[in-house]
Amino acid sequence: MSCLPVDRKDIYAQYSSLLLDNVVPFWLQHGIDWKYGGVLSCIRDNGSVIGGDKFLWSQARSVWTFAALYNRVEQRPEFLAAAENSIRFLLAHGRDKQGRWIYRADRHGREIEGATSIYTDCFVVYGFSEYYRAVRDEHVLAVARETLERVCRRIEEPDFQETAPYPLPLGWKNHGIPMIMTETVNEFIQTTGDVSLEPLLDDYVSRIMDHFVRPDRKILLEFLTTSYQELPPTAGTFVMPGHAIESMWFVLHVARRRGNPDLIRRASEVVRWHLELGWDPEYGGIYLSRDIEGHPPYLPHTDKKLWWPHVEALYATLLAHELTGEPWCMEWYRRVADWAWSHFPSPEGGDWVQRLTREGKPTTEVIALPVKDPFHLPRAAMLIMQLMEPAR
Repeated sequence: MSCLPVDRKDIYAQYSSLLLDNVVPFWLQHGIDWKYGGVLSCIRDNGSVIGGDKFLWSQARSVWTFAALYNRVEQRPEFLAAAENSIRFLLAHGRDKQGRWIYRADRHGREIEGATSIYTDCFVVYGFSEYYRAVRDEHVLAVARETLERVCRRIEEPDFQETAPYPLPLGWKNHGIPMIMTETVNEFIQTTGDVSLEPLLDDYVSRIMDHFVRPDRKILLEFLTTSYQELPPTAGTFVMPGHAIESMWFVLHVARRRGNPDLIRRASEVVRWHLELGWDPEYGGIYLSRDIEGHPPYLPHTDKKLWWPHVEALYATLLAHELTGEPWCMEWYRRVADWAWSHFPSPEGGDWVQRLTREGKPTTEVIALPVKDPFHLPRAAMLIMQLMEPAR
């Protein structure tokens, strides 16, 4: 039987303590690079530094996290100072001569790898948008708007491939682009009040829900052709349950803001499908990826249990329950929470362990990137706190 809290105020208290007593102190102690700017994005779960390389999307995500802490939790000077520290690094070192956001720099800010990932640009817009809400810096907002306009153009060009760490083959579309654009544009609209972006947001939501979501098979595919046809295995049968679940709470945020019950229902069901698909019946926890036809999955590490799909599922199930009242939402929340809270917290406190084996044992094996940054867990904790916040 679960011993986790189920009362709203107790859930709020649990995630508030996780955030403010553990995760944030960990990053303020180990992760902020006050000497050269930004955050150290290559560190171990115990806070020791692996290397000085700075992935620029981690710098941008840290802006969002510390600005959101200031905006949504408490207006502490140290939160704003940490966000400003990453803003300064990004503005000083983040762009190439064409104004594109680079992928990776060294600790000092010297470019190692150029503009190979449009996700960096999207996280810049996301982070700068949240930072603008705190300080109303018009230059920061202008950079965010210029970046968003360039991204919207670039992702539609036929030679677009900048999706590192996994470059997009020509002739393919991936779910990750409309997914991140849905959240980025929706947040930017709320920051600026720019309703002219609503049709663009409609288009990104439609790409996800009307193309990548396949209701006949109850799955969301990660890759399609440029005409939204299915690809052959294994790219065409590849599913990432955590990615689908995260994408659906992005869509739920749009549906909630607009008061669209049909979209709420549809997105909530997709969350449910991928919890059922992704759950390991033997050891528990959510698999990193699956192949819907039983092939070896398109990307490696399929059986690993990573922290981020679990924290996205914790928020998505609570949000779906808030919006639908469906009993399955809380049933799945409790199942995911039981597993996550018994496997990911570090014995020393601080941030959660990032990577586990299928059996739930810590592993240092690099999956995609050697990156640890302050994003998925603190974001989920903040959003859960907002959702569960006791009435004043």
